[in-house]
Parts: sequence; structure tokens; C-alpha cells
Amino acid sequence: MSHFIKPPIQEPIFRHLCLKLSASSRVLISFLALLALPAFAQLPTPLQPLPSPELAQRLKKLESELRCLVCQNQTLAESPAGLASDLRREVRSLVESGKTDVEIKDFLQVRYGDFVLYKPPVDRKTWVLWFGPFVLLGGGAAIGLWVGRRRRQLALTPAISSPAITAKTERTKALLNEEPR
Repeated sequence: MSHFIKPPIQEPIFRHLCLKLSASSRVLISFLALLALPAFAQLPTPLQPLPSPELAQRLKKLESELRCLVCQNQTLAESPAGLASDLRREVRSLVESGKTDVEIKDFLQVRYGDFVLYKPPVDRKTWVLWFGPFVLLGGGAAIGLWVGRRRRQLALTPAISSPAITAKTERTKALLNEEPR
């Protein structure tokens, strides 16, 4: 005998709905749900070919000069990211509207910053980007030279020998030269 009262067993809410449907109805509903799944998939609209090969060449050149904002180390032409696809579409519409390459780059630079350009301009904001690696390389070389000179100086100066250090050194040599038992 238990003094505890057991709570009534809670049944799933949908169990009553499922019991009212026949097996063939359940199969039909499942099949219709599977047929509806492709409606949720999104495919990009295919782009029409450009009217001239010169425009296609210009578009390809522009896409190779612009950086993907998601991948960060790939050009727009190389990137598979969705945002890169949107930017390619934007660049294409600007090319088709008759904008020059400089105008397109300026538009994207204003909108996304210098980072969108694969070769950002040299100005006060980008000095660290352009000259930072050389400064770090020079600093590393200076530290390497300083450490090398310091080692040579230490190697040339005689070691300070006190009687205690000399005694310990001789005892250590004697222990190392001693034959094992």
C-alpha cells in the first residue's frame, strides 16, 4: 500500500486526433506534406546573359577586384556565399545601368567600407594595413639582432668563478667520471 497518490497518466494531445484518422488518411496527409516541401525551397533567379562579351569581361574583372564580405579572403567571383551572390547581382545591375567601374567601386565602398575593395586605398585609415607587416618584420629583425649580439657578448665574457662554484663543478665532474657499481 502506498500513501502517495499517483497522478493520472497524461496522454498526448494529438493521440485523439490520430485515432480518429484511418491509416490511409494518415498516409495521404504525410504524402501531401512531403509534396509541399519543395515549395519552401528558394532558388535564385537565373541571370540573363549580358548583351555583349565586353560587358561580361568587364563584370568578371570587377567581381575579381571586389572582396566577399562573408568569406573575407575570396573575391566576389570565387565566393559561393549568398551575400556574394547578392553583391554580384548588384554589380551586374550597376554595370547594365551604365555606371563606370570607378562609380561602382565608390558606391560599394561608401556602402560597405574599404574592406569591400580587394586592394584598399593607401590613406590614414589603412596605414596599419599597408605598413603594419613591414613594421612588425623590422621589429622582429631588430629583436633578433639584439639577442644575437647579447649572446655573443655573454659568450666572450669569462664566467665568474667563485671557490664554491669551482668545488661543485669538480665534484660533479668526479661523479660523472666515477664507474658504476
